[in-house]
Amino acid sequence: MGRWIIALVVAFLSSPVVSGASAEYPERPITFIAPFPAGGAVDIVARGLAEAVKKHLPKPVVVVNRPGGAGTIGISEVVQAKPDGYTIGLGAVAVLTVQPHLTQLPYRTPDDYLAVMKLVTLQVVVFVRSEAPWKTAKELLEHARANPGKVKVGVPGIGTILHLDLEHLKLLAKVDMTVVPFEGPQQIPALLGGHVDVAMAHPAPVLPHVKAGKIRVIGVFQEARNPLFPDAPTFKELGYDVTLGVYYPLVVPKGTPKPVVQAIHDAFKKALAEPSFVELMKKGDIDIEYQGTEAIARELGRSFEQNAKLVELLGLKKK
Repeated sequence: MGRWIIALVVAFLSSPVVSGASAEYPERPITFIAPFPAGGAVDIVARGLAEAVKKHLPKPVVVVNRPGGAGTIGISEVVQAKPDGYTIGLGAVAVLTVQPHLTQLPYRTPDDYLAVMKLVTLQVVVFVRSEAPWKTAKELLEHARANPGKVKVGVPGIGTILHLDLEHLKLLAKVDMTVVPFEGPQQIPALLGGHVDVAMAHPAPVLPHVKAGKIRVIGVFQEARNPLFPDAPTFKELGYDVTLGVYYPLVVPKGTPKPVVQAIHDAFKKALAEPSFVELMKKGDIDIEYQGTEAIARELGRSFEQNAKLVELLGLKKK
């Protein structure tokens, strides 16, 4: 009998369930808002987490796509939701720390929401159709320099990190290329259909098209070459120090009770280590990079200040 009681106590203490005066969290499904369309990196990460966290929460996590406004529509819904833990969101660094400098939103600084944890980081690649006349990023830049405004580049929304990387490259390389915004990852089919000449995205949605021989990656915005695309140089190698990165934090409305935040944190931290999620991220070339609540708050604060300066430098700041 004693061992049975001890087992029950251990099971109870290891559970993420939070007891309250009249209810337990979660007592119903949790809505997990992905602020970009299905098929892109945000959607892939959100759905992978929702599946992996099943073992660690007694109720399901249901992914709902809320695209629009370069991610701001979905995140605005999260920050304005009732702070009870039943609406959470997958934030992206640009949605949280760039967009507030470009437009009026229900949130401005990292103090207007609560980042529970950092989940993953992603790389940025530049690619063209396989039959494109430019075999390298250097050839593309030379062509763009000789033909101002003629090259059309698809990006996943104005004010995304990918857009900022492109604008920074244009500034340093002294080239004029036309930016064509899409709701990511729609810039990929737009490229394949010939509506744009070049596009930018994270590796996950691009990789299948590379393997199919339809797309060629010609450059990466990071410190080192990507092992999936070893022939594509970093733009830093080419003399343009543009390496602004992307990361996704898990966010909830400000005022969410601390025990509920802790339960969400603990369950999703365990989900990050689930083999199914680890394998999914590996396939998509997405790096799992956990940070706790305090650490991600500090990083978002730094990103907010740094991106404010970059937005002003690039002439994107709202009037």
